[in-house]
Amino acid sequence: MSDGPITMEQILSDWARGAFLAAYPGTVPDGLSAGVVPTADEQFGDYQCNAAMALAKVLKKSPREIAAALAAAARPAAVERLEVAGPGFVNFFLDPEWMARRLEQVQADERLGVPEPGRGRTVVIDYSSPNVAKPMHIGHIRSTVIGNALDRLHRFLGWRVLADNHLGDWGTQFGLLIMGFRHFADPAAYESAPIDELERIYVKSYDKSKEDPAWLDAARAELVKLQQGDAGNRALWQSFVEHSLREFNRIYRRLDVSFDLVRGESHYNDRLPGIISKLREQELVRESEGALVVFLEDEKLPVCIVRKSDGAYNYAATDLATVTSRAEEFQPEAVIYVTDERQQLHFRQVFAIARKMGLATRLVHVWFGLMRLPEGTFSTRQGNVIKLERLLDEAEERALAIVKETSPQMDEARQREVARAVGIGAVKYADLSQNPQSLVTFTWEKALALEGNSAPYLQYACARIASVLDKYRERFPGGDPMAHPIRLGEPLERRLAVRLLRFPDAVVRAAEVYKPNLLADYLYELSQVYSAFYQNVPFLKAGEGVRESRVRLCDLVMKVLRRGLTLLGIETPDRI
Repeated sequence: MSDGPITMEQILSDWARGAFLAAYPGTVPDGLSAGVVPTADEQFGDYQCNAAMALAKVLKKSPREIAAALAAAARPAAVERLEVAGPGFVNFFLDPEWMARRLEQVQADERLGVPEPGRGRTVVIDYSSPNVAKPMHIGHIRSTVIGNALDRLHRFLGWRVLADNHLGDWGTQFGLLIMGFRHFADPAAYESAPIDELERIYVKSYDKSKEDPAWLDAARAELVKLQQGDAGNRALWQSFVEHSLREFNRIYRRLDVSFDLVRGESHYNDRLPGIISKLREQELVRESEGALVVFLEDEKLPVCIVRKSDGAYNYAATDLATVTSRAEEFQPEAVIYVTDERQQLHFRQVFAIARKMGLATRLVHVWFGLMRLPEGTFSTRQGNVIKLERLLDEAEERALAIVKETSPQMDEARQREVARAVGIGAVKYADLSQNPQSLVTFTWEKALALEGNSAPYLQYACARIASVLDKYRERFPGGDPMAHPIRLGEPLERRLAVRLLRFPDAVVRAAEVYKPNLLADYLYELSQVYSAFYQNVPFLKAGEGVRESRVRLCDLVMKVLRRGLTLLGIETPDRI
């Protein structure tokens, strides 16, 4: 692909801005964004610009007059015609011949026309972050898969990404755990199922601390010994961390998730006194009832405690130590935190304090709504917390039943491999196809549906296209579709071309606003348009040239679907 603007929205927006500047020299604001976007209704063209409305007040002219000036400008090569509509919209109709040549360029480009705006820029993405000594449950799926999708999107867009799994491996729970381990541990159970055993021990120790104040005091004393470097407590703590990481990594391998950094809260423990000293030097903290606090009235936020009255540091202090360490070590342009909605206030406070301390790094909290079952939210007391490993097992089991029904001729080993890709993909997509900030109600029926907006539907679309390409090779051995130009003679071919050219914008936009669901929405819409194309336009029975053009379009749809699903962390088997 050539240098310069790559995406369709960039091409058209840059042209429209230039046309406005030429039509009204010296009067158009420097920061004008022409904002050419896809139309909601195809009868109004392929793209639309409403900048004339924004310019009307500045230029003291009617929006339609301003829109008419844009429509009268010399059109870019991509545009067949421009129309003024409504109070001052300008509708863009793309030129089929230009689109055909553009698609040929995209097909020859391994990046499918997607630019790399992140080249030379660094971002830290903090996601997943389970607590040590506890099993990962279904509540961890959202941070893990949303974070990983943002990780993949940013890498593909050229960013240097540092994916950081910020483990919960430090804090008051370890005093209770150490006490419990010394009194209640079953060595055989710890050896065979360490995380289950640690969870049992912790619950038992916690319950005892509620009944026995002396037990709680002893647990606090064990925590102090751990924090002061006691060899025995450190060895136990290290064992808890190592066993937990082994369990976590097994699940991450199943999810095809990996990290560049795995640094728990403990990694920053030695930096905490320095953070307090810096806050004191900058006169940002005050003492209040023995605690150290930062007042955030100017930011209209409640007071933030950074050190408790007993001298213990809290999460705010740890997160300030973490972000300053990341800024010093990696010089990132941005740090993105992917956590649930309940941490919104915490991060608003931490970000505000970091700015007061002089941190220039852009800090972003990507928060997401909770996941629930149809009968209600997950609750330990109700006993409906589903361990993540069990969820993945069930996903694969259910997918295997589907694969055996749809592909009985497939050998069993291959069936299981396809079921793994379909089952894991279904769980991921059930989450990623939702707006992150929405509350997600998980159902197997929707996640594993072969129709509708689901991973199996999109995976099946890819497999169906692969079958079309195989049939072409069987019927026309030696045929070379790439030797023939793409033609867009039929309305459905044109509709498909317009959707294919929107792929780069979908990728860029999903990363820019931290919403992988925008890419999922695009892929589903593309697959629907392809389905209409497949059902209504002859492929292999078409004449030479037209046949090859349509095979090329099929191939390009498959490449876009596969690339898009890969960016969401979802595999696409050749056969389902």
